[in-house]
Amino acid sequence: MGAYILRRLLLIIPTLLGIMLINFALAQFVPGGPVEQAIARIQGEGNVFGGFDGSAGTGNNDLNTGSDSTYVGARGLPPEFIAELEKEFGFDKPPVQRFLQMLANYARFDFGESYFRSASVVELIKEKLPVSITLGLWSTLIAYMVSIPLGIRKAVKDGTPFDTWTSGAIIAGYAIPGFLFGILLLVLFAGGSYWQIFPLRGLTSDNFEALSAWGKVKDYAWHITLPVIASSIAGFATLTLLTKNSFLDEMKKQYVMTARAKGLSESAVLYGHVFRNAMLIVIAGFPSVFIGVFFGASLIIETIFSLDGLGRLGFEAAVARDYPIVFGTLFIFGLISLVVGILSDLMYVLVDPRIDFERREG
Repeated sequence: MGAYILRRLLLIIPTLLGIMLINFALAQFVPGGPVEQAIARIQGEGNVFGGFDGSAGTGNNDLNTGSDSTYVGARGLPPEFIAELEKEFGFDKPPVQRFLQMLANYARFDFGESYFRSASVVELIKEKLPVSITLGLWSTLIAYMVSIPLGIRKAVKDGTPFDTWTSGAIIAGYAIPGFLFGILLLVLFAGGSYWQIFPLRGLTSDNFEALSAWGKVKDYAWHITLPVIASSIAGFATLTLLTKNSFLDEMKKQYVMTARAKGLSESAVLYGHVFRNAMLIVIAGFPSVFIGVFFGASLIIETIFSLDGLGRLGFEAAVARDYPIVFGTLFIFGLISLVVGILSDLMYVLVDPRIDFERREG
């Protein structure tokens, strides 16, 4: 197993290199780069969302990105000033040199500073991380806590009315977009048109620091209830049906029939024999499920509930062409995803020691 893990760790380097190279190359062809964004801000015509269509809010759709081009939005600005802007953003160097310099910095985990936020990329990620961790961790835990018992129950009651109506309910939940469900929760429970039970925005109250320890816990839970429900509702269907089908498949195998023939109770057969084998794929996939929810913390969910997380940070950075944030977060998330892939394999071995990846590769 040690040799397998070492090979997987070594594969992280070329994989990350490929991810960064492809995205860096694509960024060279995107209109409305950082220089155009800076020009638009100087002229008072640009903002983050104004550049969504590539025009950087300048009112022009034909901005060029080459360092030797004439910026349409820069008419009236001296060429020396434009050259100084290009130097400040590093665009006075060839793309290959900029890419190699970026890799050298990233190897030291130096992600630079944001072009437009006057803060380091690491500090910005630390600032937004609690929101994404909250949505990702709690959504995953709640999905597992509900879906696994429900899936087991559906497998035991397969074909009964309970199985039928619960299947209809979870499929309906899966079909409703998370953002639409979030709006519905706000309308019903956050002072929309009915009850004002939960707060409308934010992760904590303004007086959070003045609260007692128990008060902080209650305030935190009070704020995250609606966004966590909205972000996790669609995850119940896949996990519940996966659990059910896995248990049904195991319950048809010979060792289950043998256990029943020995006189064991259904509970002993289900939880003493079936559970470990049936839960292999469900439990072992926990790291990848969590990271999927963590990265997929919906921009729309964050916007609806006024949560300033990594989703909004990444979107605003992409729109504003804030490349240090874009590539820095891409590198960090890519690295975490690859490491989590290795952890998922280790979870398989932990749940079922019979699995041997080295023998399979051989």
